[in-house]
Amino acid sequence: MQFRRRMPPLREWRLPRWPWRLPRLADIGREQALRWTFWLFVAGLTGYLIAALFVFPAPLIPRHQVVPRVLGLPLTEAQRDIAAARLGTIDNGSEPHYSAPIGTVIWQDPPPGLEAPPNLRVALVVSAGPPRVAVPDVAGLDVELARSLIVAAGLTVGQVETVQAAVPTGLAMATRPPAATTVAPGSRVALVVSRGAPTISVPDLLGLSPVDARVRLEQAGLELGGVTRRRTPGTAPGTIIAQRPASATLAAPGTLVEIVVARSP
Repeated sequence: MQFRRRMPPLREWRLPRWPWRLPRLADIGREQALRWTFWLFVAGLTGYLIAALFVFPAPLIPRHQVVPRVLGLPLTEAQRDIAAARLGTIDNGSEPHYSAPIGTVIWQDPPPGLEAPPNLRVALVVSAGPPRVAVPDVAGLDVELARSLIVAAGLTVGQVETVQAAVPTGLAMATRPPAATTVAPGSRVALVVSRGAPTISVPDLLGLSPVDARVRLEQAGLELGGVTRRRTPGTAPGTIIAQRPASATLAAPGTLVEIVVARSP
């Protein structure tokens, strides 16, 4: 014998009701509320400890250090301050700086005041001093203009040397150090200037007095240079016994001629 069970239509289905319901706050006593609060706290703390110790191991209270400000300090002092903050350092070399003294910190990363975990490494860059200056090329320029360009480049004009050359008198020919050489700011640069081509034959001054030699040189377009006195037996005192450049040597206008004068024994 078979029994057929009658199924109600779908529209007559109803969800079953739970046999219990959450209690209202008004129905919960103070003692019971405190008990529930305590156990909820214990359950939350237990879950946090399990997650922190086993699932995601990490310190319960993470400690963060503040990156100290070391800009403007010498490198050794900056490294000491960073080590005191339980941080490390990375040496990123040096860079030119117009005002910072050599060896002082001009850049740090992370920046000061930032919170960082322990053992973080701070990158430091120190000053290499002012950038070096290239000696300007003044060849072929008037000597005064050459001086101005050297000073404008942040350098100073040192000794001015004159040489004989097939270049008009008063024009710069070269510098020492040579053009394009990089030097420290304020360095002295010697200037080589032309005193013209050697076109004047140096007169013979031997046997003349220094006064007569000066007159003869000026008439030839030259100038009397240094006078040295030397004791020479058999020579009349006060007369010229040697000269430089020698007689008949071609010299540029204005060349200095040095002489040696005999003195009494």
